[in-house]
Amino acid sequence: MKQLGRLFAILHIFAKYRLDELLPAHAAALPVRILLRLIPSSWFASTKEDPWVRLRLALEELGPVYIKFGQLLSTRKDLLDEKAIEELSKLQDNVPPFDEQASLSIIEKELKASVTTLFAEFNITPMASASIAQVHAAKLHSGQEVVVKVVRPNIERTVKLDVSLMQAGAARIERAMPDLQRFHLLQIVKDYEHIILGELDMMREAANTNQFRRNFADSPLLYVPEVHWDYCSSNVMVMERVYGVPISDVEAIKAAGINLETMAEIGVEIFFTQVFRDNFFHADMHPGNVMVSLKNPEQPQYISIDNAIVGSLNRDERYLLARQLMALLDKDYEQIALLLVDAGWVPKTIRVKELENALRGILEPILERPLSDIEFGPILISLFQTARRFEMQALPQFLLLEKTLIHVEGLGQQLYPELDIWTVGRPLLENWIRDQMGPDAILTAIKRNTPALLEQLPQLPKMAWEALDEIRQLGDNQERFLAQLETRHLQQMKKDRIIILAGSGALLLGVVWSIRPDLVPDLSAIPWPAWTFGLGGAFILWAKGLRARK
Repeated sequence: MKQLGRLFAILHIFAKYRLDELLPAHAAALPVRILLRLIPSSWFASTKEDPWVRLRLALEELGPVYIKFGQLLSTRKDLLDEKAIEELSKLQDNVPPFDEQASLSIIEKELKASVTTLFAEFNITPMASASIAQVHAAKLHSGQEVVVKVVRPNIERTVKLDVSLMQAGAARIERAMPDLQRFHLLQIVKDYEHIILGELDMMREAANTNQFRRNFADSPLLYVPEVHWDYCSSNVMVMERVYGVPISDVEAIKAAGINLETMAEIGVEIFFTQVFRDNFFHADMHPGNVMVSLKNPEQPQYISIDNAIVGSLNRDERYLLARQLMALLDKDYEQIALLLVDAGWVPKTIRVKELENALRGILEPILERPLSDIEFGPILISLFQTARRFEMQALPQFLLLEKTLIHVEGLGQQLYPELDIWTVGRPLLENWIRDQMGPDAILTAIKRNTPALLEQLPQLPKMAWEALDEIRQLGDNQERFLAQLETRHLQQMKKDRIIILAGSGALLLGVVWSIRPDLVPDLSAIPWPAWTFGLGGAFILWAKGLRARK
């Protein structure tokens, strides 16, 4: 019943914003279009705004789950056009705070103590409120200032209800419109479910935060707040309170005397370090999650907050990405096309030369400009739009990475418009490739695998004996198999001899009959059924013998 009620509410909002105009011109979409037009809220709806603007407004009205889903779709430049991406990127998840007493109840229930016992001070008025959680300022009894992040009550139930409706809708769309199956709508919803449920788990976010803090321990580039594990649960997270200004506040950063060019380049270095050195990158690096410390303007430092969404690539994926980026900078379009095919991103049936020419047509005019004038965000958008023609399917982690790269470039250029992301990034990339292929990498691999080899060393005699025993058993089995083949062969030879003798006898009888009919008994007295059965039996024997020889 709850699903039915929620479905009616969703249809009402879709009709209110006349989203039927975004449905494809397909026969399967006609019933949905008619249904939306029959809902009274569509009768007086305005269609003056662009349909993608109306979609953004509808998602904001539907609430947290749909806002987050729209934000995820805003990264899918392989699926949507530029206008859609532009509008969905404007989605904001700033929502009114939930009841203050509910927040206290959640904290006390999760941490099994009263707020006054847990904290020396607790500000019941939230500092900030978003779609998933809200944040309160507090102070521990040790005197350390902290922030308390509390997940919205009943949000998990709402998320699961809305996601289940999304999955049902995506599955029906894929069945009704096979042409849309290449967009993998159901898989997109499943990826989204994984991301948003991860955001609901404060223990996972705390673990991500702790990992980033460990990766950048004592780093002058990035500061990550300390997590207080004794005050964390699946619905509550407490971490050190940090002070800084949002990275989008360029005027405040400039007024503090911080070099904006240096700040922008540090952001690029952090990104490449997270991706290639640590294989653990922040995948939601929008301005609300990044701050700048004003403590030491001579050595500016980023502050990372809200580490719920992270990405990682395995070694082969990182190496593939590095080779693609190097080929892009070297204008080796054939290599880019081959790498896309080898990675399985495009079908092997695609003509590589045709893909190479398409890539050259997009990239050549751009890469002919000075490197400092190139914006790689628009390049990625163009690449994904072209790749749709070649049925390109990128892995979700690469899409997260692409989204992060665009955010990094956008933030950097907001600070310093002349930022050349690849002047900073290319040396880091080249060093990483050299480190992965050089002698040090080989020694590291040997060192990493030596304990496992030593652990197996006492087992080597037993493993060798078992291998020899398997070889002996294989030999015995082979001898038995050969003996069986030989027996079959001898039996078949006997059958063949009988068939040949019978056939030869019949042939000899026919010859004698044709020369001296007086020597052959009169066969006309034999009834015709006997001839039929006899000839049929001979044919069966001949056919069996022929099949056995094959």
